Amino acid sequence: MSAESGRFPSPDEGHEDGPGYGNGDGPGHGHTDENDEDGHSGMREDGHEDAGGGAGPPPDGPPRIPPPRTSVEDTGLPLPAAAPVPPVLEHRVLKSLLGAWALAACSADETLAVEDHLGHCGPCAEEALRLREAVGLLHPPESLDLDPTLRTRVLTSCLDRRPPRIPVPEWAAPYDAETARLDALLQDIGGSEWHAPVRLRWFEGEGPVSRRTTVAGVIAHLLSVDGLVAVALGLDDPLDGPDAKGATPQGRTEAYWRAARVPPTRSVREPWREQSHGIVRSVSFVEEDAPATRGVAGGEASGRLTVAYGGFELPLSDSMLDRAFECWVHAGDIADAVDYPYEPPAPRHLHRMIDLAARMLPVALAERRRAGLADRSVRHLVTAGAPGRSLRLEIEGSGGGEWLIPLDSPGAVGSAEHEVAHVALDGVEFCRLAAGHVSPEEAAAGQDGDREVIRDVLFAAASLSRM
Repeated sequence: MSAESGRFPSPDEGHEDGPGYGNGDGPGHGHTDENDEDGHSGMREDGHEDAGGGAGPPPDGPPRIPPPRTSVEDTGLPLPAAAPVPPVLEHRVLKSLLGAWALAACSADETLAVEDHLGHCGPCAEEALRLREAVGLLHPPESLDLDPTLRTRVLTSCLDRRPPRIPVPEWAAPYDAETARLDALLQDIGGSEWHAPVRLRWFEGEGPVSRRTTVAGVIAHLLSVDGLVAVALGLDDPLDGPDAKGATPQGRTEAYWRAARVPPTRSVREPWREQSHGIVRSVSFVEEDAPATRGVAGGEASGRLTVAYGGFELPLSDSMLDRAFECWVHAGDIADAVDYPYEPPAPRHLHRMIDLAARMLPVALAERRRAGLADRSVRHLVTAGAPGRSLRLEIEGSGGGEWLIPLDSPGAVGSAEHEVAHVALDGVEFCRLAAGHVSPEEAAAGQDGDREVIRDVLFAAASLSRM
């Protein structure tokens, strides 16, 4: 507003010194920036000054030029270690260290120097390779398979530290141990291996006999024959029907296989496992219920309980040893079929099994004579309990011992004064003979004395086997 007239000046009225209203040199309308050759005013279309014209960053956006990156020196963290520099050693020194390097006995600096040297020295590299191969021969790779006796040793250690409230009788311990070992083997095998072929072998008359089955079929065989012990203890019989009564072990197995209608599968493991556990629990209570019968012939079990095998009977204690022996033998058959390492029983258990076979030899020898399979001329009338002609059976190795086998009558007593023959056998070899896995002619035996008697006893041992 003009001070004189009290009105605003019009745009056409220029003033020399007016700020922006005249056409002078000031930054008014119609003035062109000298620094903008294109005639632009340095303003963007949105009304903000162009950052490229030297102005600062836009107020609501990131800077167009990023700041410099942070250096590791500015973070305060430790700087990365530089690559180690191998020490400089003479060639003769490095060559002398090759043996220690192959044995991994060099220090860190020496190892670094040797390995750096091997990268560009051909003769030393060849020598180092030969030394490393030699070290490999000195330290063969160890097997990754677990020790098959590990389970038994762990259980034994645990039971020694904390004995069970109702202990398993000594005469039943071999069965408990062998079923546990077989169960561990079955745990390790794969599904397809349950159908691996297995050949059951035994001895009849004058020659071997065999039957082809599978791993699952072997467990079904053990389940059906162990059922004889289960029935004697008042447990359920896995074989139902008329075929179960009075059948021999082979007859029971054949009946079980027929009843299944299809080849047994891995599902047979669970009933076999439950039955074996039930048998061990039951015989433990039998021992508790009949403490007065300790010391009877054949073991400490109750003499009132017997197990019928069709054509013969065995006391419960002997029957448990018999089942432990067969479990070990057939577990070995399965292990061979699936290529699994399997060891013999513990020495104290093996000794009990051998003792059972030795005590059964006079009966087996008498049966072979009645069948005309043994020389009848060696029989002499000897009253029960009287000494008679004897064969000394010497079992060497683990679980071994000596037994005097009466030859003339099952009721006779072995006598060293009437010894007519002597046979020496390894413990495992004798068990293989008694299982029908080796023929009497092939049994590696040390023999001395009457050859005919020795032959009859070896064949009698083989006849103890059955399916």
